[in-house]
Amino acid sequence: MSEATTAAAPARTQNGRSPLILSILPLLILFGAAATLFWLSTQDPAGTYKYWEIFVPVVAVLSVFSGWNQSQMMGTGRLWYLIRQFIHWGAVIGLLYLFNVVGFREMLSDQQYTVILVGVLAVATLLAAIQMDFMLVLFALFLAFCTYVYFAPSDNAALTAVGGVFRIADPQTNAATVTAVLAAAGFIASLIILYMMPRSGSSGQAPVATPTETSTD
Repeated sequence: MSEATTAAAPARTQNGRSPLILSILPLLILFGAAATLFWLSTQDPAGTYKYWEIFVPVVAVLSVFSGWNQSQMMGTGRLWYLIRQFIHWGAVIGLLYLFNVVGFREMLSDQQYTVILVGVLAVATLLAAIQMDFMLVLFALFLAFCTYVYFAPSDNAALTAVGGVFRIADPQTNAATVTAVLAAAGFIASLIILYMMPRSGSSGQAPVATPTETSTD
């Protein structure tokens, strides 16, 4: 094998790995940040909704980043992908902005506003996952779980069910622990789905032989 072929092999390996790494990082940040915000809510419910508001544009940016490589694999034009993401997340952020401008926020308690805020984020993330970035489906479901726990903090059937699955003692008083374990499980499940999905380095296209690959010394 020639030197040109040997030098090209590490480059192909690196190109095959980088999309996988760039897909893992957004998922790790999203699940970790959401679990942390939920834990902070159990410590200071009155002041945490501000962090959830900051988290919305963070999810938007990471959604664009996560789906960038997927749009290429599916053959979607990247310009059209960016336009769709801009419209989608712009509408979500604009809606939350209107909540504060028209005085709707002042009509709600901190808990009620947090429920609406996280619920809107869950629905927006699910729609983005269905239309643009399938990897966010489990994260959207995790946000929906957080919304339900916010809505019914006591005698919550979801907490009891998840706590029973993971064998967490007294899940009703350990909601933050249940949520953290569920976030870890969702992240691992997302990695499994990501591993099963075709990547740009293995899209099924046969490599094109070059003269250096067929030549002999």
